[in-house]
Amino acid sequence: MAPLFLFINSRINKLSNNKVIVNYILSVVLGIIFIKRYVRSFTMSEELLITNEKMNFLEKVMEVLPEGANLNLCLTCGACSSGCPATGIYNMDPRKFLRMAALGLEEEILNHPWVWVCTQCMRCVRVCPMEIDIPALVFYVRTNWPRDKRPKGIRESCDLAFKNKSASSMGTSPEDFKFVVQDVLEEVRETQPKFKDLQAPIDKKGTEIFLAVNSRNPVIEPDEMVPLWKIFHIVGADWTYSSEYWAGENYCMFLADEEKWEQIVRNKVKTVEQLGCKVWVNDECGHEIYAMYEGVKRFNIPHSFEIKPLVSLYAEWIKQGKLPVSSEWNKELKIKFTVQDPCQLVRKSFGDKVADDLRFVIKKVVGEENFVDMYPNKSNNYCCGGGGGALQAPYTDARREFGKIKFNQIIATGADYCITPCHNCHSQILDLAEYYNGNFGVVHLWTLICLSMGVLGENEREYLKEDLKNFGL
Repeated sequence: MAPLFLFINSRINKLSNNKVIVNYILSVVLGIIFIKRYVRSFTMSEELLITNEKMNFLEKVMEVLPEGANLNLCLTCGACSSGCPATGIYNMDPRKFLRMAALGLEEEILNHPWVWVCTQCMRCVRVCPMEIDIPALVFYVRTNWPRDKRPKGIRESCDLAFKNKSASSMGTSPEDFKFVVQDVLEEVRETQPKFKDLQAPIDKKGTEIFLAVNSRNPVIEPDEMVPLWKIFHIVGADWTYSSEYWAGENYCMFLADEEKWEQIVRNKVKTVEQLGCKVWVNDECGHEIYAMYEGVKRFNIPHSFEIKPLVSLYAEWIKQGKLPVSSEWNKELKIKFTVQDPCQLVRKSFGDKVADDLRFVIKKVVGEENFVDMYPNKSNNYCCGGGGGALQAPYTDARREFGKIKFNQIIATGADYCITPCHNCHSQILDLAEYYNGNFGVVHLWTLICLSMGVLGENEREYLKEDLKNFGL
């Protein structure tokens, strides 16, 4: 304030030598300055008080976040938003969402539909220099939605898992599951002489492998179970289904219903322990393996069995010579394949190790020269937009907008097929191909494994295009 005082004093002295007038004018000017500063100081204090009140929301968030998920470390660099396919949808992105939380804008983010568009794929965490866990914040916000206001599709899938002792998101009973398995098994034995001794055991005790199966297979496309049975038969695997808690999905995790997520995981763990199996394996589906992998840690559930990805078993069996795949069938055809790395299986669970296993298997099956990788890939891949419960939520347009990056990635490879070792990825990418008029097929890995060995049945080719529909029959 001193320089200002001297400046005013010098200006006024030039106008008049009357010190009384000068002092009077200075008093008025300084008084105005003081009043303005006081009012501004008061206003800032009031704003600070309001901000502190709003910060109580952030404090509540911090209490429930896992260790290492400190949101205060944000540098506002925007790396999270630049790498997120959900950026811009509903005028929201990860950085904006985090800053709104930090500013205590509770009402705005607790009612924003973006939390159901975000698939919690954790790519934002991977690219963040401070490794801030924004998906943990999204999960917390989901828990604060009134349960009856959460997306109906996800909510109903969660509730149906408690309809009986299957834990099926479709409500399929143990009795219906056993009937479908037995019915399909008998048909294969009768129509495919090579597999007249094929087995699909249920409730067999003391086996090496407990196999969970996504409800979509027995309920909607039961023939999709058969290729995996054949693979197990060829390698001589000791395995079993269970009549109870066999279903390979857990939409209660996506619903952010922690109590029910935990209950389902505990029921499944108990079932595996009672059968005395050594390894729990889920069929080609990412979210269930993450629900189990993360669930036993999150809820401190003791278990004596190993949770293992099916893709890694494929790789082991090929290396051991038990699974005699061959790429000879594709030397003349030269059909090109790419692969989607499921976020729940790779980035969120087993990392690049399982992604490397995946590529090893594919190259052995279709030929290294016929495999074209996407970029980026492995743990740095882009989410397809089908996970996180997005397929069950009512935001179809947003889900497809999210998936456009993945669609463009696939198109850029020039591949004829995209291999999707995950049910949600499979359904989402199939929808993207149809919606955006893609000219590529979408196929399960087990289909190609059996095709390469010459054992793929006529009814097991639902997702092959005309170029392979009748190949090898």
